[in-house]
Amino acid sequence: MPRVFVPREVASGETRVAATPETVVKFVKAGLEVQVEKGAGLGSAIADAEYEAAGAKIVADWKAAFAEADVVFKVREPQHRDDDGAELELLKPGAIWVSFLVPQSELDWVRSARDRKISFFSMNLVPRISRAQSMDALSSQANIAGYKAVLLAAARLPRYFPLLMTAAGTVKPAKVVIMGAGVAGLQAIATAKRLGAQVWATDVRIAVKEQIESLGAKFIDVPGMEDLEDERGYAKEATPEFLAKQREVVGNQIAESDVVITTALVPGRKAPLLIPKSLVQRMKAGSVIVDIAAEQGGNCECTRAGEEVVENGVIILGPRNLPASVATNASELYARNIANFFLPVVKQAVITLDFEDEVIADSCVTHDGVIKHKPTADLVQNQGANG
Repeated sequence: MPRVFVPREVASGETRVAATPETVVKFVKAGLEVQVEKGAGLGSAIADAEYEAAGAKIVADWKAAFAEADVVFKVREPQHRDDDGAELELLKPGAIWVSFLVPQSELDWVRSARDRKISFFSMNLVPRISRAQSMDALSSQANIAGYKAVLLAAARLPRYFPLLMTAAGTVKPAKVVIMGAGVAGLQAIATAKRLGAQVWATDVRIAVKEQIESLGAKFIDVPGMEDLEDERGYAKEATPEFLAKQREVVGNQIAESDVVITTALVPGRKAPLLIPKSLVQRMKAGSVIVDIAAEQGGNCECTRAGEEVVENGVIILGPRNLPASVATNASELYARNIANFFLPVVKQAVITLDFEDEVIADSCVTHDGVIKHKPTADLVQNQGANG
């Protein structure tokens, strides 16, 4: 019987977990033995007893659990646990690892997985095709990030979001600009509208204009824009010329805004710079920027990941890992993404990886001693040639 191990997340600030009692029941029904590290669900308000009731075994010896596992489900990339070694290095050859990972940014882990013949699957790489929508962990977590970013802005802004008619006079609604209309941006638009703000939004993809307007926001049109959407549905990297034009047109709107939420990310690359310091200095004192892209370098030049910065009276928030701040629902959704991704490869308690399947092939980073993700393989090869 294949053994699944769900470890406790040890990365700083990570409160999510890769399985819930709901998904444990599904794994056990499929013929898998499930072990969960003691306390793994506490950050998401899931007690060990709930996992046991679902059919999992609670284990305290995480080293032994890693060594004996056939499959590991995690949220974050592999971690070093103090002086006790690296999680990935404890696995036996042929084991399967499933978690988030941007492989181009984590080449050491990629090499380690290759050398140990680990089948490493990244939830970052799940293709955006119709049948994989229920596996799209980037979207499920980005949705939460967009929602929470607006709440952070509303809590920090020294004024109301909605229009208020009071005996003391009228309070005008806050003006909010959302930069990027992917999953996070669209949720940010919807949340800001529910709070009563006036909302404008911009994106490099013309196709999202209708979605923006359907949520009640106004689309900021940039002259000469082209559709920068790749075949997977993600935003492609824009040219420096377009970004300069976008900053000029959108900058005029931002200068008059009370809140700016930036969400622009390109998978595997540094976040594009959308708000230079010069634009921040044009904004009103007391206005707020929430930079969801802070961990990938930030869309605002003044952003510092994990910190609050005040520049010329403008408050700039660079939150890390927003989904972890809504851990109960974030874990619930991510665990379902994992289950929907993995259960199809389990037939009569036997795990079969079919690399003819687009989902399996595209999301695989390493398998049987080979780096399967071509952009990462090219980077590793180039480093070897240069080094």
